[in-house]
Amino acid sequence: MTGSRKEKEHGMSDKALTLLLEFDDQVRRDHHQSPAFLHRRDRRYALAADGTLTPRHWLDYVQRIGSPHHTSALRPLRRWHRISLSFVVTGALFGIVTMLGLLYYDGSGRINITVLLAFMLLQLVLAVATSLQALAGWRPWGWLIERYLHPGQEAAMAINRLQPQLMARAAHGGGLAFALAGLLTLVTLVVVRDLAFGWSTTLSTGAASYQQLMATLAWPWQGLWPAAVPDLDLVSQTRFFRISEGSPVTAARWGDWWPFVTMAWGCYVILPRLLLLLLSIWHLRRRAGQLLAAHPGLLALRYRMETPTVESGHQNTDVNRPPELAVQTGLHPLPDSPVVIRWAGAGNGSLPPLFQGTDRRLVVDAGGAASLDQDQQAIGQAREHLHADSRHSITILTRAWEPPTAELEDFIGDARNHWPANTRITLVPLATDPEQPAPDRQLAPWLRFSERLSDKRLHVSRYPESPHQTAGAQP
Repeated sequence: MTGSRKEKEHGMSDKALTLLLEFDDQVRRDHHQSPAFLHRRDRRYALAADGTLTPRHWLDYVQRIGSPHHTSALRPLRRWHRISLSFVVTGALFGIVTMLGLLYYDGSGRINITVLLAFMLLQLVLAVATSLQALAGWRPWGWLIERYLHPGQEAAMAINRLQPQLMARAAHGGGLAFALAGLLTLVTLVVVRDLAFGWSTTLSTGAASYQQLMATLAWPWQGLWPAAVPDLDLVSQTRFFRISEGSPVTAARWGDWWPFVTMAWGCYVILPRLLLLLLSIWHLRRRAGQLLAAHPGLLALRYRMETPTVESGHQNTDVNRPPELAVQTGLHPLPDSPVVIRWAGAGNGSLPPLFQGTDRRLVVDAGGAASLDQDQQAIGQAREHLHADSRHSITILTRAWEPPTAELEDFIGDARNHWPANTRITLVPLATDPEQPAPDRQLAPWLRFSERLSDKRLHVSRYPESPHQTAGAQP
């Protein structure tokens, strides 16, 4: 997937964030490769790039030469999109309910303009506080977000450092939806009902002082809509007191406050939320760019691109050297698993009979082009099949020539939370021809991957098994 296509899919506002997440994910996956391989690859890219040495261009190059695009990098961003959407929906609903409550009128009293202004001030204070906590990097709501996200999986990811900015964007989106829904509710009630507005306060305030305050608040739109600026006559005639049975109030003027209320709501509730939402989007972009510029992987990448590779000229170059791990002693015998998971399309061409589906063997697909929901469905199907079979063993088929990915690591970690605790997971990297054994140099990264996860019930096997492996390996 090219960079331009990703920008269309996730929106221009997330361009910098998407680039950061994809770069961070690629660096994490590069940890499974040898330093010599990374040096040759990136130096070759620098020599062929003709001066276009940008992280976006480098990612496109790496994915084009053999590392396909993995959806795991953008999964945290999709979760934040769902959080933002939930804020918008919740904000709109609360906006409708709140405005209905503020404008409730049963004919026995009046809607207090002072209360409405106090509520608008509260909304303005909350909006400013949201932006301040994002600028300062505070996370007073972190415990709530971590209930929805996966902190164990995302703690080491770059997006974890953007939570204040992401939360501010979501909160301002919800606040803007609240304000717009409230305005629509206000206009609707003005049309369908005969609302009665007035003003009252316990303080010793005269009509002239109150009208001066209203004129000050209405200054932004006094030239745009003069009718929305309360005059002294309106203020004087619409004041009410706790005991007002004999008050000579002109009832016909009770509804003349609605233009002022509408403009005040738009100016002091909607407009600040809109401006602060744009500020939060800009701040998120800027912060993502700063994290990318200071990313340790970017510094290492620049070093590899600028430093020439040194070849010894011996036929046993880094590619042909024996793997760091003792492959033969690290492999385990192939189990007869009741569940086989084909990861990222492994074995699509010709699946060996040992891994084909039968009445007693379930074969499911996960990873690669599969969505997160499809991965969860595969985990659930495997769990149900394991409960009906005494052999708590699962085989995951992978492509031997592709390095282990963070997406697979997340999948295994998530599966452990759903499968029986004694489930044995066996990784079987298949060669290009599944009937031929994968070479040791391709199995070595998978053994390092298994060792790094520190899972005593996670093993690596080779298919077909070599005779000395079957005889000497320990289960």
